Amino acid sequence: MASGGKKKTTMAKLDRERKMREKRMDKAARKDARKLAAEQPADAEFDTPTGDVSDETDRAHTREPALHAVAGVLND
Repeated sequence: MASGGKKKTTMAKLDRERKMREKRMDKAARKDARKLAAEQPADAEFDTPTGDVSDETDRAHTREPALHAVAGVLND
């Protein structure tokens, strides 16, 4: 049998409860993000592969003029 009484929960109380649920979900999401960040190595951002072709190519281009100049002097 259905009750004939008024609804006792006000909209303000429902809003407060909704805000608290959202706040708890946000807090849990931040906690999970911190856990994931802690599991990954801290120096992974700065770690570069040892055989990085672009870096070696850049270095080779900067040395070429000097090598050609030295080779020209040695050939004279």
